[in-house]
Amino acid sequence: MNMKPNYLFVTCSGAVLAALLICLMVVQVGWKNAEPWQPVQLLEPADLAATINTPEAKQPLIISIGPAATIKTSVGVGPASEAENLAKLEKLLSKEPKTRAIVIYCGCCPFKNCPNVRPAFTKLNEMGFKNHKLLNIAKNLKTDWIDKGYPVIE
Repeated sequence: MNMKPNYLFVTCSGAVLAALLICLMVVQVGWKNAEPWQPVQLLEPADLAATINTPEAKQPLIISIGPAATIKTSVGVGPASEAENLAKLEKLLSKEPKTRAIVIYCGCCPFKNCPNVRPAFTKLNEMGFKNHKLLNIAKNLKTDWIDKGYPVIE
């Protein structure tokens, strides 16, 4: 009986182990680069507009974390990519219960490119809020809100 070691098996096992380690590293890096919100935390503009237009509906706190507060009833804190505006956001939120319905939006550009939504949403997560959403602005506030005739600050 031939009892020579099976070098092919040892080589393949090493290659499989190396590939597995690489996959685990990619998954870990991908997880760390994931967005700070879950898909269920994206709010469609039509849904927010319907809530605003229904006076008997419980109204969320709507916060502009971009250059201007445009949406009706929203409060502006300024671009959240700037430390002083992120501090304004934190101060505003410090008075709110952690269960308060909150919607943040920017609208300067599609939020996939936006420098303001990630720091602001991360701040809400860090502060322990449980009912916060990001307005799903596909292009910009003009196209996805104003041009559709949704309520704006007058």
